[in-house]
Amino acid sequence: MRFLLDAEQREFARSLDGLLSSAGTPAAVRAWASGDPAPGRALWTRLGEAGVFALAVPEQYGGFGLMPVELTVAFTELGKCAAPGPLAETVAAAALLDRVGGAAAGRLPGIAAGTTVASLQVTSFGPYALDADAADAVFAVDGDTLRVARGAGPVQHSADPARRLARPSGGEVLARGPAVAAAAAYATDVAALVTAAQAVGLGRTLLARTVAYVNGRTQFGVPVGSFQAVKHRLADTLVALEFAEPLVRGAALALAAGDDAAGREIAAAKVTAGEAAYRAARTALQLHGAVGYTDELDLSLWIRKARPLRDAWGSPAACRARVLAA
Repeated sequence: MRFLLDAEQREFARSLDGLLSSAGTPAAVRAWASGDPAPGRALWTRLGEAGVFALAVPEQYGGFGLMPVELTVAFTELGKCAAPGPLAETVAAAALLDRVGGAAAGRLPGIAAGTTVASLQVTSFGPYALDADAADAVFAVDGDTLRVARGAGPVQHSADPARRLARPSGGEVLARGPAVAAAAAYATDVAALVTAAQAVGLGRTLLARTVAYVNGRTQFGVPVGSFQAVKHRLADTLVALEFAEPLVRGAALALAAGDDAAGREIAAAKVTAGEAAYRAARTALQLHGAVGYTDELDLSLWIRKARPLRDAWGSPAACRARVLAA
């Protein structure tokens, strides 16, 4: 099994890093949290042009076919910049619609092109859809029934202000039957995998910015980063992230190969990456001191995203239970 990225995948990561670094994502995140999706939608269009969403869509609908490894590369970069929007939900919806087929698949070209922002709610994972108020289509799965929601209830804010939750309501039934339940199970695995990759990227940025901060801040005439207790805390955070990344990559390879153990691999990667990102957020908050608690600090956008990502599409307890059951 090859865990290292090839030259093309590394170049894809570099190109996305350049795109996102120049996009002013903190301002887009703050606007999204306030209910103004326009800057986030502009970024979404650029991501669509870069082929991010096409990685989850079959070729006959304008995509590249499901490419799990490349998706994790993209979502690691999206996590690094704390990009707003139902990113994981859109690629999971694409996987769902592809497997269901029929009329439902007619929405895939828009997803591939980045012109359709989709959200997904699966009853077994909770009653809420992420960013339903900003999405062009909200797909809801209840057991073996798939429908496209007619609307959504009031927005419920989460620990991350940019994650706006709402209950989808009503809507047209697109499909029913065992195939829907099977497709939903596959789609939630895709959502968990890319969320794990997002968490790794988030943790990387939190760690890098914290290292820069403690090396610039002085106490008793020396950098705070020279204190042994601080070094140990940062080293523990780095080890957690270094351990999580190959698990995410291995889970992507298992999913790409159609391995029967892919679900277990994804659950292991999700819990490990989520806990690593949460550790990075706690480290960043504590080592930044009182300034770490301020909303004005851009780093708060990353800090407040860590716990929701840890729990989205499979809480640590649920993922551990799935690994143990397998």
